[in-house]
Amino acid sequence: MHELSLCENLIEQLEELADEASATMVGRVDLKIGVLSGVEPQLMATAFGMAQEGTIAENAALFIEVTEPVIQCHDCDQESEVSPQNLLCPHCGSESTALVKGHELILARVELLGSRRDARG
Repeated sequence: MHELSLCENLIEQLEELADEASATMVGRVDLKIGVLSGVEPQLMATAFGMAQEGTIAENAALFIEVTEPVIQCHDCDQESEVSPQNLLCPHCGSESTALVKGHELILARVELLGSRRDARG
């Protein structure tokens, strides 16, 4: 399950963000996962639960937004949400498209709590 290694890397990133902000814990993590990213949202949620134990994100709530594919047509310049099984332009039928959304794994929002600065006085 590669989602576990993704979550371990995510926890490292959260620890760095918390350290930069002098926060004592992570309260919330929002991810955007594209349906074509190769990441399974349910497995990501399970892996996050395992990876967060004993870390600064131990009590963090995880919210996942699944994003559908959006393509940009090179022929008619239209941007359209499409099915993951059909990346053709729905306007002109062109195969000359670029995927602009739906393949991402994005850390969209992090809520940091507490402050080590407050604790120091």
